[in-house]
Amino acid sequence: MPRPIMATISVPAMQHNLNQVVAGLNADARQAGRTAPKVWAVIKAGAYGHGLAQGLAGFTAADGLAMLDLDEALACREAGWQGPLMLLEGFFEFEDISFVDTHRLTVSVHDEAQLRMLEQSSPSQPIRVNLKVNGGMHRLGFAPQAAVQAWQRLLALQKKGVVGELGTMMHFSRADDDPIVTQEQLSAFLALTSDMQGPVSVCNSAATLTPALWTQLPEARAQWVRPGICLYGSSPYAHRSASELGLRPAMTLEARIIGVQDCQPGSSVGYGHLFTASQPTRVGIVACGYADGYPRHAGTGTPVTVAGQPSRLLGRVSMDMLAVDLTHIASAGVGSRVVLWGEGGPSVDEVAEAAGTVGYELLCALAPRVPRRIEPVLRVEPNSGEHE
Repeated sequence: MPRPIMATISVPAMQHNLNQVVAGLNADARQAGRTAPKVWAVIKAGAYGHGLAQGLAGFTAADGLAMLDLDEALACREAGWQGPLMLLEGFFEFEDISFVDTHRLTVSVHDEAQLRMLEQSSPSQPIRVNLKVNGGMHRLGFAPQAAVQAWQRLLALQKKGVVGELGTMMHFSRADDDPIVTQEQLSAFLALTSDMQGPVSVCNSAATLTPALWTQLPEARAQWVRPGICLYGSSPYAHRSASELGLRPAMTLEARIIGVQDCQPGSSVGYGHLFTASQPTRVGIVACGYADGYPRHAGTGTPVTVAGQPSRLLGRVSMDMLAVDLTHIASAGVGSRVVLWGEGGPSVDEVAEAAGTVGYELLCALAPRVPRRIEPVLRVEPNSGEHE
């Protein structure tokens, strides 16, 4: 019998979350009297730990898909996706441009080295490019004055037929928690790009769900948003839960109790004795640990659900096991179901908050050794490329 742990990946939940995002964009667009943005569904990092195939199945209704790796882009094309694909970090070697050309990819150009490589290339067809501006995050992107010069060089390449559709993009650093900083970044970007044409993309998950941001962009320019974590049922905000946003968890991590211990007052649990019972305590040992991707730094009190009832973690997480409190759940014992996060349990964001991290990390960290069960949907044909 396999070890009793399982991650369920729900493609219907992913479809639902994309539909929620699109419905919100459409409603906000109607209220603002303008056209809703197109959607890049972000599927980097193996669709945030859910699996690239599931990302493809869940986001067939997206206008385009965005990722990091050439291998991810190739897998999308081989699976039949003919719509737009964007490399968020662009290309890394001169030889990559041939791949970009062959598979009709859109690329982010964010530094001088990439620009020089493009200037030395001669693709068989013009390459779609988004010039990335450093809007204050200081991660990737051209500084403002350098961005203006890079734009002129890209325009020259466009006249030569090396560059095709040419647009601009940036990434907000605090759209989830500081509207003042975010507005300053957007205003600076709008001023810098006022004379630039083509599509524009500035909104990641939190900004996508904040209509006052994307509705400020020039309506004459085609706009794309780039939702990521929200598509997987995790909230991009600290102060708004995924359920408040109408999102469903796309990953549920569950395991079973494989042992029960009765601890008397003064007895301690696990490595380091980080939990000591102050009263008679019934402890369930669960077949899940940090080697499965559960955070080792989650401490006593981290929420779990046991046999359908809320409970808590006790002591330190081990490599293959963790302990939960069964004192108030008389019916629980060996074989009882424990939901670590997801449908029927705490949200991944609640677990992440208790562990001092973010839901992104927990979803992406799910270990390969954890069996996956996929909740499929009826097949929908991949994007036919109608927006290309």
